[in-house]
Amino acid sequence: MNPAPPSHLPARTAVAHTHVEIEPSILYFGTPVVLLSTENEDGSFNLAPISSAWALGQTVVLGLGREGQTAYNLGTRPELVINLPAPAQWPAVERLAPLTGRHPVPATKPEGCRFEPDKFAAAGLTGEPSQLVRPPRVAECPLQLEARAERVRPDVAGGFVIVEAVVCKVHADPGIVVPGTDHIDPAAWSPLVYNFRHYFGLGPELGHSYRTRTPRSREGFAAEPAVGALDPGNR
Repeated sequence: MNPAPPSHLPARTAVAHTHVEIEPSILYFGTPVVLLSTENEDGSFNLAPISSAWALGQTVVLGLGREGQTAYNLGTRPELVINLPAPAQWPAVERLAPLTGRHPVPATKPEGCRFEPDKFAAAGLTGEPSQLVRPPRVAECPLQLEARAERVRPDVAGGFVIVEAVVCKVHADPGIVVPGTDHIDPAAWSPLVYNFRHYFGLGPELGHSYRTRTPRSREGFAAEPAVGALDPGNR
């Protein structure tokens, strides 16, 4: 009889297992908030906060409620702006949270949700013209991505819509850009993070990926670009 193959698992220790099994109602374990501006059927514009967004190269993947006005708009009018608010702008985001551009309000919307045709005014935010797409940018957001939804499809459960949007123009507040470069200064920029339905900003820097192009030293930014373990090109 052949002996059992050696185990590649680490040796057991006397440390007690402290994890517990839970069934959370949501899995927003710390994701950035974005404000999506899209065009309504009548030529007006909708503005909606979402907490499911991530970037893959020049593509941003968005998760939307299937019956929301944003998903409806992108199905036929694919231009949009992905606006990223700063942590201090969380009250404006929360003012948008109970509003919808759909009329009548879909039955699937949470209790207390109400129709609002002018969400920019309701949130106290200002629209400014985009360069390549029709929907406006949010002037108060430090980072704004003009984009086009190239693929809009239902998720596997059927309750949401997944959007793959290709970014065609990036606008950044000068205060978050490394002078003389196209790089965002990660010490100057902090996204608004949605952490299990609570709003947070980033804490102090702990370190950086070996692929960063903005490494820091005592003198400031290093001149030599480096190439991060977490970037998809390295997987």
